[in-house]
Amino acid sequence: MMFSDRLVDAVRRAGAPVCVGLDPVLEKLPAAVRDGRDAAGAIAQFCRGVVRAVAPHMAAVKCQSACFERHGAAGVAALWEVQREAAGAGLAVVLDAKRGDIGISAGHYAAAARHSGAHAVTVSGYLGMETVEPFLKEGLGVFVLVRTSNPGSDAVQAARLGDGRTVGEMMADEVAALGATHLGQQGYSDVGAVVGATKSAEGRALRGRMPRQWFLVPGYGAQGGTAEDIRALLDGRPECGGGVLVTASRSVIYAFDAGDRAWEKAVTRAAIALAGEVAAVVG
Repeated sequence: MMFSDRLVDAVRRAGAPVCVGLDPVLEKLPAAVRDGRDAAGAIAQFCRGVVRAVAPHMAAVKCQSACFERHGAAGVAALWEVQREAAGAGLAVVLDAKRGDIGISAGHYAAAARHSGAHAVTVSGYLGMETVEPFLKEGLGVFVLVRTSNPGSDAVQAARLGDGRTVGEMMADEVAALGATHLGQQGYSDVGAVVGATKSAEGRALRGRMPRQWFLVPGYGAQGGTAEDIRALLDGRPECGGGVLVTASRSVIYAFDAGDRAWEKAVTRAAIALAGEVAAVVG
């Protein structure tokens, strides 16, 4: 199954185009998870618990590779274990690794991402779109960085080119062109875009340039993105989630008191709240 079609199915099952970010930080984990475990074991146990807590309510999970890689080989093993468990729970799995290198190296990164159990991966296209193609050849979906949520991105992505486009708009056009050759049965492309909720002022213009793209939308919730920001990114197909995959991390995975032994229930409540908010926007 193409990733874009898998994501449509996952959104319809969940009832909302929502994704929880798995960004485990050891010091923030519940005491009951950390006690008696090494770092990699603790983050694996925590993420498995989050997956169980959110799977009925989320369409996808997005695993922040850096949070696992910092713990060495055992951390990478935990990442692969968690991703496979999430896939087994019916979730679409996005590896947030922001890969971007020349074709030969990209091929190795793509093979590793496929073996990790991910269905899609975040990538940078700033070395050219040919560096994105190896991931597609491996059967993965991609989310290309177009307009990211961090404030410092303005210095690069909002800069104007000689033809009047911004750098972000130029990247959007590249994404749309490559994506036109990788369309699924539902009309969406396996080449998606990362567009931050905090950049919604540019959202409608970017959607016009990328009508067939899934938008992976970080920045909602703790980073300041609002429901109205999401509205600017929709594609007019509410039956498919509006073409957005809204992701939240801290507001869901850390929605518990540090000493709470029933922490998974708090995570479930936060996931349900997120899904309800986004579903109301999408309609």
